[in-house]
Amino acid sequence: MDSGVSSPEKQEKENFVGVNNKRLGVCGCILFSLSFLLVIITFPISIWVCLKIIKEYERAVVFRLGRIQADKAKGPGLILVLPCIDVFVKVDLQTVTCNIPPQEILTRDSVTTKVDGVVYYRIYSAVSAVANVNDVHQATFLLAQTTLRNVLGTQTLSQILAGREEIAHSIQTLLDDATELWGIRVARVEIKDVRIPVQLQRSMAAEAEATREARAKVLAAEGEMNASKSLKSASMVLAETPIALQLRYLQTLSAVATEKNSTIVFPLPMNILEGIGGVSYDNHKKLPNKA
Repeated sequence: MDSGVSSPEKQEKENFVGVNNKRLGVCGCILFSLSFLLVIITFPISIWVCLKIIKEYERAVVFRLGRIQADKAKGPGLILVLPCIDVFVKVDLQTVTCNIPPQEILTRDSVTTKVDGVVYYRIYSAVSAVANVNDVHQATFLLAQTTLRNVLGTQTLSQILAGREEIAHSIQTLLDDATELWGIRVARVEIKDVRIPVQLQRSMAAEAEATREARAKVLAAEGEMNASKSLKSASMVLAETPIALQLRYLQTLSAVATEKNSTIVFPLPMNILEGIGGVSYDNHKKLPNKA
């Protein structure tokens, strides 16, 4: 008694994954014997028809009287194909590049975009690729288009632009799970380009420009605040030592004079002339009264 899947379901599952009953029956055994006898009679001419060369990156799925001969594909190297009863299909195991054309997608925030991408996949089970799907490459191509539209339709435009790697990884996971029964292993998914309408591009550019201008104004205001704090500290230092103001004044004049050749007129304090010739402003003012 089988505790798992019932026999009809088990048989259907075996047929689906490409593993079938290998018994040929009475008629099959007779045809196999006749075919083998024909090869022996026509030897060595028949050897050129029966021997097939399978390349290193290829595998051969052999059907004998309509049934898959082995669970695994044959190759690489030489394989024997009996005439009249054997038919074989070559399967390429190299990595295939699937270019997804631009898909028109309506994002979650109601923005129409066009997104294209590329999918890299390879066949790891030749038997499943031949027995379970009619055209494995066409099926993978259409499934990649549908999965791309379904995944991007649940994202906003900002999420699509900022999270391409995460979206590509989720698409790869969904494709790998869906194509497992087809003998396909998805190696990589990349989103190449996201095209948005021209009007939306202008709006986004204006928004980015406004953001940069606001940030520049904030930085300028912070600079003015820091400069005012520094000037306040400098004024407090200069107030404690008045002679420092005069030295700073002379340094400023020296810096201005080195830039351009020009004549600089600056006021001279009267208290500097008090010690010259013993004349002061008050004495000069009293002399006419004595005369």
